[in-house]
This record gives sequence, C-alpha cells and structure tokens, in this order.
Amino acid sequence: MPTPFRALAELCDKLEGMRKRTSMVKLVSDFLKTLEPEEIEPAVSMILGRALPRGSQQSLDVSWATLSGIIKRVTGVSWQVFTEAFNRTGDVGAAAKVVFENSRVKKQMPLFGETLTVRGVRRSFEAIAEATGQGSRDKKERLIEALLSYASPLEAKYLVKIIIGEMRTGFHEGLMEQAISEAFNVPLEMVQRASMVLGDVGMVAAIAKNEGREGLLRAGFKIFRPVKLMLAQMAADVVEAIKEHGGKTAFEYKLDGARVQIHKEGENVKVFSRRLSDVTESIPEIVELIRRNVKAESAILEGEVIAVDEKGRPLPFQHLMRRFRRVHEVEHLASAIPVRLYLFDILYLNGQSLISLPYIERRRILAENAGEIPLTRQIITGNVEEAERFLAEAINAGHEGLMAKKVDSEYVPGIRGKRWLKIKPTLPTLDLVIVAAEYGYGRRRGWLSDYYLAARDAETGEFLTVGKTFKGLTDAEIVEMTKRLKELALKEEPRRVYVIPKIVVEVAYNEIQKSPKYRCGMALRFARITRIREDKTPEEADTIQRVREIYESQFSKKGVISFGLKTANSG
Repeated sequence: MPTPFRALAELCDKLEGMRKRTSMVKLVSDFLKTLEPEEIEPAVSMILGRALPRGSQQSLDVSWATLSGIIKRVTGVSWQVFTEAFNRTGDVGAAAKVVFENSRVKKQMPLFGETLTVRGVRRSFEAIAEATGQGSRDKKERLIEALLSYASPLEAKYLVKIIIGEMRTGFHEGLMEQAISEAFNVPLEMVQRASMVLGDVGMVAAIAKNEGREGLLRAGFKIFRPVKLMLAQMAADVVEAIKEHGGKTAFEYKLDGARVQIHKEGENVKVFSRRLSDVTESIPEIVELIRRNVKAESAILEGEVIAVDEKGRPLPFQHLMRRFRRVHEVEHLASAIPVRLYLFDILYLNGQSLISLPYIERRRILAENAGEIPLTRQIITGNVEEAERFLAEAINAGHEGLMAKKVDSEYVPGIRGKRWLKIKPTLPTLDLVIVAAEYGYGRRRGWLSDYYLAARDAETGEFLTVGKTFKGLTDAEIVEMTKRLKELALKEEPRRVYVIPKIVVEVAYNEIQKSPKYRCGMALRFARITRIREDKTPEEADTIQRVREIYESQFSKKGVISFGLKTANSG
C-alpha cells in the first residue's frame, strides 16, 4: 500500500524535537521497514532534505521568491502572518505551516488518490525538474501550486523545506547509514562502503532493501555517475603534517582553482564539479584535452582546473567561476578566460577500482595514463626545511598553499580526515553562509553590502552567526549579490533582509574572539570576504565546531575561558 507523505512529514517533525541519536536512528529505521521497495530512495532523500536523488543532474530550480508567491496564492493569507511566525521560529518551514493553518482558501481534493504519497510527491518533483525551456516557469509554478493545494499544514511545512533544501532536523547521512543498517539487518561497514562508492545513500538504502548484503557487496563505480570526493582537514604547518603522517608525506601545490572529477568511457567524457554537478559544456577545452591524452578505455580522474592569464599565471577564483556558470557563448569566454587542468588522483581504470591502493601507487598509475596533462607539483619528504621551501614556492607562484597526503593512504570518498591535510601560511579561512544582509551607506546606499556570516552546527544543522562584514566584494559583485539575496529573502526590515542560507563565501579574519553578541559565544575579528564559493553547498560550509577548534587553538599556549551556547536567540 502506498505510504502517505503525511507519515514522512510526521517522522521529520518528531526528529526535530529529538536530540538522542540512538532514538532518532531507531525511529527512522522503523519507518524504513514499512516502505515499499520503490519508496525507499525517495523517502531517504526527502528525509535528508533532497527532492531528487543526490546523483541527479536535474534540479527543481525554484527560487524562494517564486515559492513564496505560490504560498500566498494557495492560502490567501497576509504575508505578515509568515513574517511574524518566522520571527518566532526562525524556520521557514514552521512559518509556512502557520500560514497554511490560517489559510482562507478551501483545500482541493488530493491529486494522488485519497492522500499525497511519497511516490506521488517524488513524481511531482521530477515533473518540476523536467520543466525546461519556453514556458517552463509557468509550468513549474502550476505543479507546485497543485502540490501545495492538496497539502495539510504539516505536509506543507516539509514540502517547503524539501523544495528549498532546508530540512534542519539534525538527522544527517551518517545517522541515516545507521538506520539503513538496522532496518535491513546489514553490517554498518557495508552500508558505509556502498555509500562512499555510490555517492547516494538513498540508492544504498534501496539496494539494502531489495538485494541485502549481496547487493551492497556488488556496489561499485559506474562511469558518468559522480563519486563523493575525499576531503581534507586543516594542518597548522608542514611540521604538523609530517608528524601526523609518520615522519614523511607527499606535499603538493594547493591550487586556487576548482576541483573536478572527470569520467571517460571511449570518446565520451563528462566533467563534474566539486558539488558533483555536470559542468562538461562549460569547459569544452578540458574535454578535448582528456580525449587527446587519456588513452584508457574507461577512467575516473581527479584534478584541479585553474584560470590563467596570458602569461600562464593563476587568476583569482571568481574568474574561473564565470566559466563554470556559463553554458552559452562558451567560445568567447574561453578566449577571455583560458583554463588549465592539473591532475592529482585516479579512482578507476578500465573496469577496476583503485581506491584501495596506496596514494603513491595511484599517483604512479595516474602519471602513466595522463599523457601530456601535467600533474600537480609534488615532493615526498620528511625534511621540514625542504617542505617549507616548497610551500614558499607554491605561494610565490600564486597558489594557496600545500596539500599533504599520506603516502600509503587509500582514497575514502566523502570522508574528511587526516590522511589528507591542507596547509595555508596564514590563519585558515572559513567557508561561511550568508544568513542576513543590511543596506549600505553612501555610494552603497540601495545595495545589500553588509553581510551576516554563519557557520553550520554539525549536531542540529542550524546556522549560527559568527560575524558581520562589508569588506571584500567589488561593486559589481555587490550588485549581483543584492539581486541574489533579494530572491532568497525570507523577511525584510527597513535596513535588514533575512535570507535562506544558500550562498557560501570564503572569509578571512584576524582572530576569533569570545563574544556575548552572538549566541554561539564567538565572533570573527576584522572579517572580510575573499571569494564567493559557487562550488560549495551550505552543507559543506565550515561548522561551528570547527570555528571553536580554531578559537581554542589560538590560545594553545595561553589560558582560555570556556563558554557554552546561550539560550537567547541573538543570532
């Protein structure tokens, strides 16, 4: 029997009020057991706040401005009701629920039989994503309006949260893997391995339900299905990296570019961004470079694309992002902003996974199959002075710093660990999310130019403000940022706009201070935006736990006063 979407909404509502992880896992595990096989992946994705499978190259492409307009039409409620509810809760879904509870418009008969169902809602999301070209906006609006017209207030709350990608129940992928393990009686290690390789825990859940252990064991790479990337932690300096990696490590230039995953099968080549989006059409010269040089029948490669000037020197990151966002008139932009590819890893070659091989062996295989494509510059050493000279060379060449990779490390997709370390010569920058903005003064009057910056709480998914800045963006970037933030606006005051946390920016600062101003108890001193991280999602932003680590490390040789979260809602 089809599972009502109401059951999924009720589950998510219970999760929001829970903090004990074992209880959360048990609740979701029990729910997964009740689902039909074809409902597993959609349900898992939606519980995690995704309308479509993680590996899907489609998107709903629905702005908050569009969605809020539909909610107003469907309910006939004054938007002041939403604003007041949002002020109380700080949650867009909860505020939408209040609006639907106050609806003055008669609820329509359900679209999918007696109730909205998990599969029916997924089909609606698929139809919204498939609406492209002329008239697509009107079609998307009609589909969303129909969906919300049949929804109860609680269902509307979670439909809105899924559409805008703002679930915030505190139930993350790691807990979902545990729930899948419990629900279908398969070892957690198998679930985690399959999730790493397939890159989509929803797909893993479906395999566990339908095929059990045998299916999970068969899970492997598939060309043109992007794989989660292995991630790195920060290291203070080369000394820490060498010590962490047992006295010797592989140092490589950390390029100021965009990380890409390249899939090749025969003459077919696709390039995926750090966010696993298909960017093949934006960089055709990279596709041709791979075709000319990589002779293997099939391969999955990793590398870094950088923008360069006429002398081959690295250009700032924002120039490269202009290339990645462009899909029309690419030829003109290609001549204005040429790009260069450097490879640094290989995950798959001619039908064989290589991720279990030591890094140094993967690097050797990569060199044998890269043709004339350069690899990132590398030295393997345990000598601190040699490593520091190499770091200085990287900085002088216009790059960010160094990567340090443990020579015998396996490739672990989707995991951030100490096998790979990032080294920058200054305080580490933070990738933070803009949650509000204020209008500027003087020549910036009329533009949203003062930005509130937030880090993600890894435990709850909440974004906690850690600072504010008006520095770093050019006038042109401020104009574009104003346009984007207004489309994401949740609430507007005379000078301040609160927005859906979607835009990630890299932020430099002088230090992190203890502060009563923000609820997290910390504040960045002299924060300034160094670039807009178009390649990162809000879920990939730095966590408040990471901010606290940096705060405490500043005082490693001094005394430090501990603090906790305040209860006041001050940011």
